[in-house]
Amino acid sequence: MNLLDRFQKGLKKTSESVTKRLASVLSAHRKFDQQTLDELEEILISSDLGVATTEELLASVAEQVRKNGADSWEILRRELKSLAGESAVAPSSEASAIPRVILLVGVNGSGKTTTAAKLAYRYRREGKTVMIAACDTFRAAAIEQLQIWADRVGADLVKQEIGSDAASVAYDALSAARARHIDVLLVDTAGRLHTKANLMHELEKISRVLKKQMPDAPHDVLLVLDATTGQNALAQAREFQRTSSVTGLVLTKLDGTSKGGIVLAIHREHAIPVRYIGIGEQPEDLEPFQADTFVDALLTR
Repeated sequence: MNLLDRFQKGLKKTSESVTKRLASVLSAHRKFDQQTLDELEEILISSDLGVATTEELLASVAEQVRKNGADSWEILRRELKSLAGESAVAPSSEASAIPRVILLVGVNGSGKTTTAAKLAYRYRREGKTVMIAACDTFRAAAIEQLQIWADRVGADLVKQEIGSDAASVAYDALSAARARHIDVLLVDTAGRLHTKANLMHELEKISRVLKKQMPDAPHDVLLVLDATTGQNALAQAREFQRTSSVTGLVLTKLDGTSKGGIVLAIHREHAIPVRYIGIGEQPEDLEPFQADTFVDALLTR
């Protein structure tokens, strides 16, 4: 199965919800008028593309159709790819730091621990050595889950007892990773409500103790967002960006929602690159975000 097939499978719910309706509105024999624009607006907003993004997108589409009289379907595809492409910023060079320290943050239930495991799987398949820091010290299940995954993919795991200081776990993990010349250190943090100041301050503490050993660590802060929460993810992104200097997004559970447009809405508001999307439950179902493939999978007819 190639990447497009995988994206189409993972985005099936959104595609089925959007494509058929768009194809009907943008049929070749139909006039492109205000009623058409109103119907397009309803469809795109219902996919969680967001009001502002939808209005901006349709204004551009309408202008091009008016000027060139071209195929409105293809213009819409092209504009969506352009919008998505702005979010497909390549990560900074991973060869610049050993270990590469990646901090995973997000609210409860967003899929951070699963994402940490899937990232470990990806890096191990690339031949890199991986260590995971189990800094979700509130949940025994999170540590147990990471232990199972670490054993499965051949990654090292640094953990302490339930209730231990998360920053202490992160510090010990980085010390061990440097001593063992590990390529990638994944720091899984506890889920926290973005409205809880004390928990957000804990993330700042984890970053501070990492910088004591490596001044430029963490090299990436990936905010893990549950795509099924829709517009609430926008508020989460806003708060985490303010306190955690987020460098990239991971959108999980896209296979479980018909509102995949949230990927583009979040990027437009916050200008944070989308690094990965989760399109299934299997280890390989965390894919690097590719704008063209995303739109091709979303708009198939």
